[in-house]
Amino acid sequence: MRSPRTLWALAALLAAAGGAQPLQSPLHDDDIPRILAHGPWPPPPVRDVSNRVSGQPAAIAFGATLFHEPRLSRDGQRACASCHQPARGFSDGLPRAQGLQPGTRNTLALANLGQQHWFGWDGANDNLWAQSLRPLLDAREMGSSLAQLAATVRDDPALHAAYRQAFGQPPGSNDERVAVDAAKALAAYQETLVTPRTPFDDFRDAVARGDRAAAAAYPAAAQRGLALFLGRGRCYVCHSGPNFSNGEFSDIGRPFFITRGEVDPGRHGGIQALQRSRYNLLGPFNDDATRSTAVGTRHVLLAHRHFGEFKVPSLRGLARTAPYMHDGSLPTLHEVLRHYSELDENRLHADGEAILRPLRLTDQETDDLLAFLASLDGEVAR
Repeated sequence: MRSPRTLWALAALLAAAGGAQPLQSPLHDDDIPRILAHGPWPPPPVRDVSNRVSGQPAAIAFGATLFHEPRLSRDGQRACASCHQPARGFSDGLPRAQGLQPGTRNTLALANLGQQHWFGWDGANDNLWAQSLRPLLDAREMGSSLAQLAATVRDDPALHAAYRQAFGQPPGSNDERVAVDAAKALAAYQETLVTPRTPFDDFRDAVARGDRAAAAAYPAAAQRGLALFLGRGRCYVCHSGPNFSNGEFSDIGRPFFITRGEVDPGRHGGIQALQRSRYNLLGPFNDDATRSTAVGTRHVLLAHRHFGEFKVPSLRGLARTAPYMHDGSLPTLHEVLRHYSELDENRLHADGEAILRPLRLTDQETDDLLAFLASLDGEVAR
């Protein structure tokens, strides 16, 4: 049962200094652990032991160059940055990705990737360098080949020199090895893409240190939205931790039809692709000889329930990454909240307890949740 006491047992906690009237906080003492669990931010960088150049400045610089290099695509017209645009939170603003051919899924934002252990909407890759290689080779996206990638790096003097600096030797004759190394440099760069601090982080840290004056700056509407997020909405169950995502996969009742007669299997297909992949953490390109990070890959099991499950995305920087859902079918956050408010439980399949239930949000509650979500967006350095 929730404590009858307001946050820190003080109704005046969020009153402005200088004689302002006390404000009743919608947050309670038992919310504090859940608030604190969503930080601190930013987290310390984590080196990927499967990638020998993870965290290395020369590799990061090489990866940044490759990220903007259109010659890595089959037609020489598109780069990683074509779809992952910095001004759009490293997404593209389109319902579905547009490469050499129209895609079937929304472009996921590239941020806070060091906090993840599965990559893509379906988790078809268990490491960031394999995920970086996938769109380069996908015929629908950049349509390149191992030979083209390797030749581009070998034959361009600047890229050749950058490879040598990053890996301590020139690109060799093995096309696959050079292409995978290029993907590892891309991964090293993408690991540096971290969303900035937000008003929520300032509030969370104020709660952690008991700083009432600093906590008072957090808007009342955002507080009410946070109370819903932690309480009746149960949103924190999936959108957990400092990155506001558990990194796993869920069925949230969205349609998974692509066209008539064609469906997106989601996590079900992702597991199958992962198990087939030559570039997973059990494969020959993992730089960690102990395979210490491959436990999840070794033990993941394919089950019928995975059909129609998709990645739980981070909520950080959400305002910049519309439209939403795996297929980009919801244009605004207001539409996202309407989905959860009017959720059709008959569309869900679940093992055990059903987490999701229709929230039946009032207009005020919708506005409060939008205010909270807005507080998860920070100023991006230019």
